[in-house]
Amino acid sequence: MTSRIERAIACHAQQYNCAQAVFSTYAPSLGISEIDSLKVSAAFGGGMGRLQEVCGAVTGAFVLIGCKYGMVKPGEVEAKEETYSRVKDFARRFTGVHGTISCRTLLGCDLNTTEGKALYTENDLANTVCNRCIRTACAIIEETVMEEGNRNHGRNSTRSRP
Repeated sequence: MTSRIERAIACHAQQYNCAQAVFSTYAPSLGISEIDSLKVSAAFGGGMGRLQEVCGAVTGAFVLIGCKYGMVKPGEVEAKEETYSRVKDFARRFTGVHGTISCRTLLGCDLNTTEGKALYTENDLANTVCNRCIRTACAIIEETVMEEGNRNHGRNSTRSRP
């Protein structure tokens, strides 16, 4: 059986972005279809629409955390605080491994320039950097979010707004 981490890497190898690779791997366990998960996370690749801000693997994990723990009704302040706490913990863990959550810093090139795109391709950064980030993001998700199964602290993960 293929691990979820390997499924995320395989997704990325099919030209899905880092956010899609991470989010679509875990979203079905929260009742979100693969198609919806790919659409929701599509804009977050390349550090959010190739702005090279927050790494897509990190953003995919943040969206997953929000889907599992996020506030959906007025007054669910505990849910909001738990979500923010988990996002901060994830960022701390990821930064502990990679030194940053910045796509631009992780890649060391500007994907919006011809030179940067060439550097990305010539140095196989999709495999040498992005896949490492995807693996790290998935490992952290496995340890911190998926270890609880689908419990969601007594809340239904598919609940909707009033």
